[in-house]
Amino acid sequence: MFEWMAWTTPIAVFFICIVLMLIGLTIWEIKSPTIMRKGFLPIATTRGDRVFIGLLGAAYINLAFVGISEKLMGWLSLEQEPSVWFSFVLSMIFVAVVLRNG
Repeated sequence: MFEWMAWTTPIAVFFICIVLMLIGLTIWEIKSPTIMRKGFLPIATTRGDRVFIGLLGAAYINLAFVGISEKLMGWLSLEQEPSVWFSFVLSMIFVAVVLRNG
């Protein structure tokens, strides 16, 4: 069923984190309903809005990293491409910042 997708450990961990985040968000919403608030984002958002915006940003961060990882080898004189774990950590930090302060 999933043979068409290149399932690597980082990709699986990324999707597992998304599922766990959505489960946690659902439980949090049941315990404490969300309210609209304005942070550094230019619009008033709910928790769900911030999760969606954060996940979109995380996807773009990971795609950008995959796109420039070969160039990073030349720029930083690396022997092999940098690990995608760097982009994973960076994207999860981005999601956390958007959720907390967005």
